[in-house]
Parts: sequence; structure tokens; C-alpha cells
Amino acid sequence: MDTPNGSFDVVANIDYRRTHPEVTVLDPPDAIQHLHNRQSMLQCVADMNLSNSYGKVGIPKQLVIKKDASSIPGAVAKAGLMLPVVAKPLVADGSAKSHELSLAYDQQSLQKLEPPLVLQEFVNHGGVMFKVYIVGETIKVVRRFSLPDVCKRELSNIVGVFRFPRVSCAAASADNADLDPGVAELPPRPLLEKLAKELCCLLGLRLFNLDIIREHGTRDRFYVIDINYFPGYGKMPEYEHIFTDFLLSLVQNQYKKKST
Repeated sequence: MDTPNGSFDVVANIDYRRTHPEVTVLDPPDAIQHLHNRQSMLQCVADMNLSNSYGKVGIPKQLVIKKDASSIPGAVAKAGLMLPVVAKPLVADGSAKSHELSLAYDQQSLQKLEPPLVLQEFVNHGGVMFKVYIVGETIKVVRRFSLPDVCKRELSNIVGVFRFPRVSCAAASADNADLDPGVAELPPRPLLEKLAKELCCLLGLRLFNLDIIREHGTRDRFYVIDINYFPGYGKMPEYEHIFTDFLLSLVQNQYKKKST
């Protein structure tokens, strides 16, 4: 249920679920709304600070700028973010614009960015990211090409803001590319299973994907840089069977509840 301005009426949705227990709700709208804001979407990962024998998962250092582009250089310096920084729209609603990002190399260029936005400290990651698709308890991982690493020589020679309309789309698949094994190696399965399980509980969602990078030069240091609700599952291997099995399990669980 949407209000006239298009936002979710959280109270109405809660009331509806309470008065219509016979309706199976895949994921509650109020929980989905949480992922529409990049200020809040990664907070669960930051609070979790997952670390075990298979590796450590965190988020890049980030800063939210809601208005006044002229204040960005000072805010970045105060927050201790190292250049370059990745700028992403604050609202992540699945539109093409929400997937656009920019890479700002120098202090002066920061003023050219357009708030509201989230600034993330850029982490070299070998130019490859891992898209981790989650459907209930099922996890599938694919490799996608991403922004290339930035060396110190480039930082001294490059200035400006570089805009990227869409990074890591399906056309940028890196699964069959000839990659350095240290870059191509998928994150450890037990680490992903632990991360997915905890996020499903914390977010209250079952259909989402994570964009994860590995810090270049390490084997076990990972960062979640984005979370997307109900991503394009058509790009996920074996999505037909996985999604069908997931829906059937929901129906079976609902039937069992009615029978008890």
C-alpha cells in the first residue's frame, strides 16, 4: 500500500498483514524500504562486523552528504576519507539513475558532485566484484567486472570527476575471463552462508543480493558495497529452478501452518 506521494504506509502494511494472515508475504514493504536508502542499507553489515576463520567482512568508510556541494571537501577531510571516493545517489530505488556512480579524484572536484549522495572510500579490488544472489536459503555467486584499481601515480596525475552510468551489469560478466587467480577466487562459502543468514534475520528479507569486493592483495578482507532488493534474478545461474523451489517451499510451509 502506497501513500499518494509513493512512499510506503508502514502502519497500513502492518495492519494488513495482521488482519489477513492467510496472505503469504514474501518480504514486508517496510523492510524493503530500508534498502532504498544507502545511508541505512549497509548499517547492518557495519554493526555485524563479521569475522571468522574464513575472513572478515565490513563496509568501506563512508559519508552521507544531503545538501550543499560546497561543503563536501571539508566534510571529506574531517571524516578522514582518502581520495579517490565513489559517489552514489542516496536513494537506491532500482531506477537507472540510482545505479549511476562517480569517481572523484581530487578535493576541488568534490564540489562538482550532486547531493544527496553517499561517498565511499574507494578500495582497490582487482577490477572484479562478486554479486551474491540470495533466494531464501540459496546462495549463488557470479563475478562481474568493476572499476579498475587506482595506483598512486594516477592520483598525482588525474583530476576531475569520472561518471559511470552502470557498473557490473550482466554484460560485464567476468566468469569466463582470464583473471589472476587471486582476484577471481570466490569468497569462501562458509563466510557467505554466515553473512547471508545473519542479514536475512537482521533485514527481515529473503530476496536480495550483495555486491562484495575483496581488497586487492588480500585473500580474506571483504567489503559489502551495496545491497539490492529483488535484483535481476534472470542474470543468476539456474534462476528458474531456484525461484520455483523457493515459491513451492513457501506454499508448503503455509500449508503446514494451517494443518497444525
